[in-house]
Amino acid sequence: MPVLIVRGCLQICCDGRHRAEAREVAQWHGISRRKPSGGRRASSRKKRRNEIASEKQDANIGKGENKHYRTRGDNKRVRVLNARNINVSNPEDGSTQQAALRTVVESPADPNYIRRNILTKGSVVDTDVGQVRITSRPGQDGVVNGVRV
Repeated sequence: MPVLIVRGCLQICCDGRHRAEAREVAQWHGISRRKPSGGRRASSRKKRRNEIASEKQDANIGKGENKHYRTRGDNKRVRVLNARNINVSNPEDGSTQQAALRTVVESPADPNYIRRNILTKGSVVDTDVGQVRITSRPGQDGVVNGVRV
């Protein structure tokens, strides 16, 4: 008989014959069913598709993959799944060049992102040309840009 363990937004399924499998669960961003006092709020409607959050995608250092999403109003969004290179701007002479990513050195978002090599805005990464601070948002912009430190 399968066992279901739910922690936060991560759902882990396993049974005696198969290995454990982890997958993301959709997160709902609608109005809570509980009032601030703890009492139940009467629901006047069901959940809506636009209230469900998009899946969690972290940008890592890897082989260079992007994922295209359709957003509201048939607009497009590109997310970086793995990045191999970074566009580095040099503020001293105004030049820009591409450099290969090596590892994450510092991350103000979360200290665990350093071990997992997750790229976020404000992170300091080690590259071929030295240390670079990321100025773009890889999960939203679809590109990794940075300035030399």
